[in-house]
Amino acid sequence: MRKILKENERLDDLQINNLKIIQNKNGFCFGIDSIILSEFAKDIKKKTKIIDLGTGTGILGLLLIAKLDIENVLGVEVQPDVADMAVRSIKINNLEDKFKILNCDVKDIYFHVDRESFDVVVSNPPYKKLNTGGTNENRKKLISRHEILADIFDFIEASKYVLKDKGSLYMVHRPERLSDIVYGLRKNNIEPKIIRFVYSKQDSEEAKLVLIKAVKNGGQFLKILKPLFIYKNDGNYTEEIFNIYNIK
Repeated sequence: MRKILKENERLDDLQINNLKIIQNKNGFCFGIDSIILSEFAKDIKKKTKIIDLGTGTGILGLLLIAKLDIENVLGVEVQPDVADMAVRSIKINNLEDKFKILNCDVKDIYFHVDRESFDVVVSNPPYKKLNTGGTNENRKKLISRHEILADIFDFIEASKYVLKDKGSLYMVHRPERLSDIVYGLRKNNIEPKIIRFVYSKQDSEEAKLVLIKAVKNGGQFLKILKPLFIYKNDGNYTEEIFNIYNIK
């Protein structure tokens, strides 16, 4: 294992299909947003060709392969060292035939991927606008959390380029960015179809996250699902979160 892991890295058990993932304790580690996005996207079909824009260490691709038996995932990651962790995680799990990594900026996707070549986009992009929120983080965390290299509109434009007609985009983001997201989607002919807000607790005053499904050249019909609550008021996970994590 020492040959696989580098300095400050650890190997985490995803608790599903014996899958493991490499993460750097000094970098950005995946959170519950990626977990619930993989569950939100559970209507994706097995033969679907998926591209994960901003894949990080590959968590979404690994979860979708495990949960839905997906056979064709391309993860796009701009940071070379983070992309390398994803490649090594794929190798550890013997998934090289199902999951590939492309180390490039989403703004350069046009030079690496054919137009309208994917059925589905999944994305957990940086949430925060540049120069907002705390910035006392290392550069890896800043790039993962802040729109330093690409903003939400870059991710949406890249989605329009790679998606086939009637292809779907699944995204998790912050509710305060929802107006920007809907504006960007409609500007690029990707119609929001399903939205679900995620709250920390049932008595939380504001949503923490928003899950969005949108369809390229889809009709104008939007469904708002019931809220997803992460914790009960006693601090324990709700039954739905237990089920998502497959905790008995």
